[in-house]
Amino acid sequence: MGRIFISAAHGGKEAGRTDPGSIAGGTNEAKEMILLRDLIVTELRARNFEVLAVPDDLSAQQTIAWINSRARQKDVALEIHADAASSPSVRGASIFYIASNDERRSNAELLLVALLRRVPQLPNRGVKPDSASGLGRLAFCRQTAIGSLLMQVAFLTSPDDRALLQTRRRDFALGIADGLASWSRTVDPGSGGEAEPTYPPINININGQKYSEQGILINGNAYIPIDLVDRLRVDLSKAPNVRRVSYRRVVYVKAIELQDFHVSISWDSASRTLSLRSILQIPAGQIDKIMSNGYTSEVQLQLFLRNNNEGAIVQFPDLPKLYREEATIEGVNYDIAFCQMCLETAFLRFGGDLKPEQNNFAGLGTIGGGAEAASFESARIGVRAQIQHLKAYASLEPLVQEVVDPRFRFVTRGIATSINQLSGRWSADLDYGNKIMAMLKRLYESAGLI
Repeated sequence: MGRIFISAAHGGKEAGRTDPGSIAGGTNEAKEMILLRDLIVTELRARNFEVLAVPDDLSAQQTIAWINSRARQKDVALEIHADAASSPSVRGASIFYIASNDERRSNAELLLVALLRRVPQLPNRGVKPDSASGLGRLAFCRQTAIGSLLMQVAFLTSPDDRALLQTRRRDFALGIADGLASWSRTVDPGSGGEAEPTYPPINININGQKYSEQGILINGNAYIPIDLVDRLRVDLSKAPNVRRVSYRRVVYVKAIELQDFHVSISWDSASRTLSLRSILQIPAGQIDKIMSNGYTSEVQLQLFLRNNNEGAIVQFPDLPKLYREEATIEGVNYDIAFCQMCLETAFLRFGGDLKPEQNNFAGLGTIGGGAEAASFESARIGVRAQIQHLKAYASLEPLVQEVVDPRFRFVTRGIATSINQLSGRWSADLDYGNKIMAMLKRLYESAGLI
């Protein structure tokens, strides 16, 4: 039977110091996940599963390398995390799987149901593709060589979740062990020892045309021949983390990784066909420029918002229109501004210190560092303030409309012309720009632009 790898997130060295993960309620993520992991390992071994626990002093990348150096074809891997949010009312468990992998999604559902069966008081936040995570990709899901999942078992910042985790830790462990046992048996029902792997072939379409060569399916992930990557004009020479495998003397590349090179990926399980669309309808070098054109329609913005929060349009029905109008007046890319709003407000769910009635869609502060974020008299004025603040960062040009941004005059004009340069400026989060870019790519994929 295949083995089970399990990693407790955090605790290792990141950027030269020990990483405790999120901290709340007098404890930290690394401590809680190590305690939970140890119980899961004990339970699985009692059921005669072979379990490998990742050493706790490894970094995130070292963890993946440690697993990959030991993994065999029918093994599986799970990393457990505790989530965190600005609002203590945010609760629940969720699991991330590698995007465009139906098999892995089913595995994730199996595991989440098993946990919630043991701990029914824990809210179900669902299974999600890793493209829906903050950075648009999760290294543990993408780079681990075997089938892998990343589980957020609870919110450490929620007193209710934290109390459940600390008082019913064994129930959490039993539920996760149940799910891992079922997943492992699904991958390897006990057919015998390790044999030379045989991977099923898949069909490939490029821009609507059938490609003459086939790809292969490994652990539910589509792989394409390296020759096709070259034909798409994708340069992987500076992308060492993109997974490559050699099978029957041909080198294959994990298709989902090509999304970072503006290649759209979709999968039709019925026909076992991978579809690639390589046409980028946005000029090269312009996708991250704040002072540029938007490319989506008002309807596309509405659909994107509604698909991620069904109630958002009910509360702010004109918001897509406001972003297109206000940003166009000042020459700001309304797609970028809109995606920043989606990130800052969690698709208009708000939470933390931001409230809907403040009409503050980007976490703008007040003069003098007040305890609350700025408030605006209407949604239009709130959008206008955000647009003006973006223009302050990205341009030396004067405003077209009267200033409503309370902190416009404090920005060093033109200091951040691209999304990535907002990191550490608009937000202390050094991944802030990457998160906006990930959201922007989700928008453009949903609109069929990439």
